[in-house]
Amino acid sequence: MAYVLRGLAANPALPTELVVRLIAVAAGDADSGIAEGLAARADLSRPRAIALAACATQGSPRRLGTEWIDLYQVHRPDHTTDVEEKLSVLTDLVRQGKIRAFGCSTFPADDIVEAYHVAERRGLQRFRTEQPPYSLLARGIEKHVLPVAQRLGMGVLTWSPLGSGFLTGRYRKGRAPDLSSGRPTLHPGRFDPAAPRTAAKLEVVEQLVAVADELGCTLPELATAFPLAHPAVTSVIIGPRTMEQLRDTLKGASVTLDDATLDRLDEIVAPGTDVYPPDGVWTPPSLTDPALRRRPAASRSAV
Repeated sequence: MAYVLRGLAANPALPTELVVRLIAVAAGDADSGIAEGLAARADLSRPRAIALAACATQGSPRRLGTEWIDLYQVHRPDHTTDVEEKLSVLTDLVRQGKIRAFGCSTFPADDIVEAYHVAERRGLQRFRTEQPPYSLLARGIEKHVLPVAQRLGMGVLTWSPLGSGFLTGRYRKGRAPDLSSGRPTLHPGRFDPAAPRTAAKLEVVEQLVAVADELGCTLPELATAFPLAHPAVTSVIIGPRTMEQLRDTLKGASVTLDDATLDRLDEIVAPGTDVYPPDGVWTPPSLTDPALRRRPAASRSAV
């Protein structure tokens, strides 16, 4: 927390949304009630949702020294709870003055559209923001999510601009990765250069390093500037662990990518495609549960 506060003092012109995010993360904005809710999030019936929301909307403002939450976001979709129930609970929180607005995180475009129409039909508040992963290695949201957000007038707060560390320049083709610190200590398999998915990322990184060198900037600066170039993106959430990382990442905010550069980036990673599935992204039950893709055995024949 001290590192972040010193950084804020040295950078008084930082965007408000970035300041709030940094303080919330540095303060360890979580409590046992929220942790319990995440462990049992399959049970998000209205009583359960009300209890979890009450816990979060009381604990977070107390820790942050404020009387309300400006933006409260639903973290990942939950198809076991009807969307109207979720919107109803969140609308109640707005009307009670506990939150000013609410949004969603890593929701597919069809869920966002469904929630919008339910809110319109039932006279409820709607999702005002979406928080998806977006980087030069993960451009999948360009296909549907970002156009939907633009059409519905939603703010978009993207995260993981450095592609889980691969766009820091720390991991390069032909170099043995350091697995002793950072993300590799949690998921060493994701950084194995022999793995096809990792090899694909490293191939792209080499091409991106060349682009950054020609522009006279670093790879992290290029990676941070990229999502800011999209008209649907409102702000970019960064996740520095040290003051040095914070300073290096913030430099990307002053980098302007011209059309020629963006065209080159499109050639390296095609728009709307992912070099890898972004870590932590929600996968729909239709893909994780085989039973949802299969008729009963006795009904699978056409005769």
